[in-house]
Amino acid sequence: FFLLAGSCQQESINGHNNVETEDHNSSRKRKHSKSNNANPAEFSHLAKCFSLLLRNMWSSHRFKSNVDPHMLVQAVSVASNKRYHVGKQAEAGEFLSWLLHQLHVGVGGTRKSGSSIVHETFMGRVEVTTLIKKRRKRGEEAALEILNAVPMANDDAVAVQDVDDRAGSDDEETVERKRQKRETLKTLANESVTVEEETTTETDFLLLTLDIPEKPLFKDDDGGLVIPQEPLVNVLRKFDGVSFCDVLATQQQQKSEEIDGLVVAKKRRYRLKRLPNYLILHLSRFKRNNFSVEKNPTIVMFPVKNFDLSSYVFPEGGKGKVPTEEEVRNMSTKELKKTLKKYGRSDLLEDVVEKSDLVQHCIDFISTSLPDLLSEKYDLVANITHDIPAEVGREGQRNPLEEGSYRCHVQHKATGQWYEMHDLHVRETMPQLIGVSESYLLVFERKGAKK
Repeated sequence: FFLLAGSCQQESINGHNNVETEDHNSSRKRKHSKSNNANPAEFSHLAKCFSLLLRNMWSSHRFKSNVDPHMLVQAVSVASNKRYHVGKQAEAGEFLSWLLHQLHVGVGGTRKSGSSIVHETFMGRVEVTTLIKKRRKRGEEAALEILNAVPMANDDAVAVQDVDDRAGSDDEETVERKRQKRETLKTLANESVTVEEETTTETDFLLLTLDIPEKPLFKDDDGGLVIPQEPLVNVLRKFDGVSFCDVLATQQQQKSEEIDGLVVAKKRRYRLKRLPNYLILHLSRFKRNNFSVEKNPTIVMFPVKNFDLSSYVFPEGGKGKVPTEEEVRNMSTKELKKTLKKYGRSDLLEDVVEKSDLVQHCIDFISTSLPDLLSEKYDLVANITHDIPAEVGREGQRNPLEEGSYRCHVQHKATGQWYEMHDLHVRETMPQLIGVSESYLLVFERKGAKK
């Protein structure tokens, strides 16, 4: 709601409406619905209310410069079974994740990647490698392999004993060896060993959750907490593709320990395969326990422009190479169309009749937008922060989520000016102050992405 309110407030501040943007968005929605065989009449009530609010915000025929979001608020309350409703403060990160999923399903999206405009805009892909160390019994098969590979030490002890010439002594000796072998086999089978299991899966995401360092336990001389500062690059080490992070075992895994063995340690490594055009980062600040809710006040510093994420992305076919102008002119019509579709610019194929026009569109796209797309650089477009009063949360007697409030920073694209919004209060702010605030949700836009 802060992003929607921010756009609405900006329109009221600047006092103008973009008719061309409305026509472009409307035509884009019609084409997208036609390509996905989605009927707007079959959209969910939440999706219809959200669409109506956006159309009213960008309409050039409205008499007032502001809109009423009450219909969307009521639709959210009904769709969430009053999990998110007026008068109850909730986590913005959880709400945004829920809202994106509901909008994806509401417009006819499926589990297939890219089946809705929500997935096309916000969905990325990450590879998860799970390393599990389990302690379990060796088992009879493994113990038998060890006995067959390594001779028993007791065989030599029996062989050096005095030879007994009595009848049946050979049988007794054989029985004794078999008995010792069975005992050794049983001991090895019941022995506990540590086994490592590694599995790799790929999954899609709509937002990335980042764990920030814990707040210090000790206070300063004045009795206040020392608020640490951490750059966003250090927080993103979770997705560097090399480091393993510890993971707590779930209840389902604890139930299966009796069969598969006791989980000693579980670690995961995350490797980003593909980033979306609009990247949402969720800084996990709130933690719940059996008694209260705690907030981590650590300040995460981040750049507002040219945030380079190329070192965190590992595409399957390697990083793309920008073709030269000569290579583009030598491409066939099929190869030119394939190149534009690969980078999500199928809209450039519309109203193209001659090959020369198609070649010129490709050259313009490759020379202007493609280098930024391949460089994985992002600019901040919105930031949501959470503030709590100074006396709240120090002793854990109150809920900082209920006592605190949200603030939103959005940028006006036409002027480049940043605005800070708190409820109905709007004021100008500097981008230098945004990078050192207690950010909770960050929305980045890829440079060169299709608007």
